[in-house]
Amino acid sequence: MIYSSELIKGTLKTIVLKMLEDNRKMYGYEITQKVKELTKDRIQLTEGALYPTLHALENDGLLTTETEYIGKRMRKYYSLSPSGKGKAKERVSELADFMETMKLLLDIQIKPA
Repeated sequence: MIYSSELIKGTLKTIVLKMLEDNRKMYGYEITQKVKELTKDRIQLTEGALYPTLHALENDGLLTTETEYIGKRMRKYYSLSPSGKGKAKERVSELADFMETMKLLLDIQIKPA
C-alpha cells in the first residue's frame, strides 16, 4: 500500500528533518530514495513535494546548503542548521504524540511487528 499524498503532506517536514538528522547531509534524490527504502516503497516522495519543502525549511533557517560539483553536474546538499537540530527532535516528538492520540481517537490496536 502506498500512502496518500494527503497523509504524507502533513508529515513531510518532519520526515525531511529526521532524514537529515540521521544522515548528516543529503541531496534531494537521495532523500527520496532513502525514504522509499526505509518504508518498503509505502512512502514515495515526489520532487514536486520535496523541493518546496526543502526550500521552506531552508527559508525558516532550519537547513543549510552546500553545493558540490560532480563532474559537470552540480549537486546541492542539505543539512540541519543548529536550530534545525532542535526542531527535528521537537517535530518527531510531536508526531509520535499525535500518533498516540490518533490511536486513542480511532480506537486502533497496533499489531506487533
